[in-house]
Amino acid sequence: MHATRLEDLPTQDEALSMSGLEFMERMLAGELAGPPISAVLNYSATLVEKGRVSFRGTPTFDYCNPMGTVHGGWYGTLLDSCMACAVMTMVPKGSVYTTLEYKVNITRPIPVGMEVEALGEIQHAGRSTGVANGEIRGVEDGKLYATGSTTCIIMKVR
Repeated sequence: MHATRLEDLPTQDEALSMSGLEFMERMLAGELAGPPISAVLNYSATLVEKGRVSFRGTPTFDYCNPMGTVHGGWYGTLLDSCMACAVMTMVPKGSVYTTLEYKVNITRPIPVGMEVEALGEIQHAGRSTGVANGEIRGVEDGKLYATGSTTCIIMKVR
């Protein structure tokens, strides 16, 4: 289930009442609404573990650039989601996080209509920063389509 209106998303108090791992597990289980961007860009979470999150998605023609290939922003959004959510699984109750920067390396074009999996894995999670790497691979062919890295800031709110 994806959020279709602001009221569908958890409040800040609800989000702060659980760890990032619990939040992600509840979202995967359908107890919390998924982010609206994942519905718009045709991807969803498929795995949540401490330090690891994966998303699967399929780019459609709607996500192509003027040359008819999948836009780099689709790769970037998918990688930002899996890498930042891997960091989120390490965020303690009462804290929030956000992406400070991320980098994407596209190794080959994803064919339109081909399902891919993006896997983000934590490299470091401290009191104030989290670092993760990610990759996008074809579900059926196993080929590497892109890699990425991110740095997130972790902020204690309560």
